Amino acid sequence: MSLKLFRSTGYHSILAPGETRVAMHPGWAVVASSVWIGFACNPWFWRSLSGGSGLMAASLQGVAITGGAATVISLFGWRRTLKPVATLLLGAAALVAAGVWTQDVALGATLESQRAVMALPSWASLFGWQVPTLLGLLGLLPMLWLWNTHLRRLSGSAQLGANLTGMALGATITGGALLALSMLAH
Repeated sequence: MSLKLFRSTGYHSILAPGETRVAMHPGWAVVASSVWIGFACNPWFWRSLSGGSGLMAASLQGVAITGGAATVISLFGWRRTLKPVATLLLGAAALVAAGVWTQDVALGATLESQRAVMALPSWASLFGWQVPTLLGLLGLLPMLWLWNTHLRRLSGSAQLGANLTGMALGATITGGALLALSMLAH
């Protein structure tokens, strides 16, 4: 017969580190997803890094996309909507990046036309190796990371404050980057 010092009541996890210390703050998930969308899914940035021209324009475009993604994800940054919205944006960014990469769309053409160019991959390119590889690396891997990341539960007022702060910072970053990009173009 053994001596039991603690009775199992379901509250045995009170001595273990709680969810608030182990889990990631939702704001960091917004930042990580937005930076991935703005820079990892930005083929113009990668082309300019590999010796192409327009590094400043591609970097400013990446900053603007990062800020826009942070604004949208922060708007839906609540516990039940953060991961689905971030997943949707990650998938869309990976799809556009695969289309731009395979169709070789130039950044200068998009900046001069003053409109967003949605270069989606063709149906025939979906059966090759480039588009599925890009979709897996740029979309599926960060989605898997996001869905396997435990996010900290915040109180309603703390979550609202984090969402409003994220939206304000994202909008400010986007506005500043677009202003700098328009000054660079003229």
